[in-house]
Amino acid sequence: MTTPQNACVPVRLDAHLHTATERLARAGVPSPDVDAELLAAHVLNLSRGELAAAALRGHAMSAADLAHFDELVARRAAREPLQHLTGLAPFRHLELRVGPGVFVPRPETEMVAQLAIDALRAAAASEPVAVDLGTGSGAIALSLATEVPHARVFAAENSVDAFVWAKENLAVVGVTNATVAFVDLADAFGELDGTVSVLVSNPPYVPDDAIPRDPEVRLWDPPAALYGGPDGLDVVRVLSHVGQRLLHPGGTLVIEHGEWQGAAIRDLLTADGWRAAATHPDLTQRDRATTALRA
Repeated sequence: MTTPQNACVPVRLDAHLHTATERLARAGVPSPDVDAELLAAHVLNLSRGELAAAALRGHAMSAADLAHFDELVARRAAREPLQHLTGLAPFRHLELRVGPGVFVPRPETEMVAQLAIDALRAAAASEPVAVDLGTGSGAIALSLATEVPHARVFAAENSVDAFVWAKENLAVVGVTNATVAFVDLADAFGELDGTVSVLVSNPPYVPDDAIPRDPEVRLWDPPAALYGGPDGLDVVRVLSHVGQRLLHPGGTLVIEHGEWQGAAIRDLLTADGWRAAATHPDLTQRDRATTALRA
């Protein structure tokens, strides 16, 4: 019996990438080619640039690597978040550890962090204080701590699972000017009352009866990090009152929210005595955050 000429010829990496991209596209994944490349790079422990070079050279995957890659592609096709599969989420200049139980930081939150960073850099104190309430993975707090190194940053989280991820990220990044506490947000950091220059939060703001469109959000993000009461503003009301306690006069409050909530939040903050409430768009020109000043 003769063996077919190509029976033992390994399939090239570029062919596997093409097949994976088609599978992810059929599953409705928004960026199937990018996700296929990132999963392959994760399996092969390569950067995307190194992966592209390997594909051009005709590199073939080992049987073990191919089995791992196929498993991850199948899970991504089932709409498990890419960041859960790789264990990493990029945020500004950081690479954060994430997984089940913690909200995956989104690119649009980077501009929320920028608003807080700008306000913290403008603070008159030699060692200004910032607080991140509901820190999740620690994305905003770590951005503040690393990009404003002369500041002191305090992060609070009230979910056990998310708190574990935040602690791990603070340890991995190795900052010495940031701490994270497991505490109810309404009672956080009483010792800092009246001394904080910037209070920032990405709170849960989806109304309870709204259903997120993306399966990655609907099926995988923790409900406590998504839903904010009947109008989505329950935690925003808490932040308004906590901010009045923590911030010194002239201190800045920064709150992320949905694109439809800016006017309601400005009205809420103004009624609570905040000054200069203003809503800011993200890079897609959707309203993304509202800032206000402590009177």
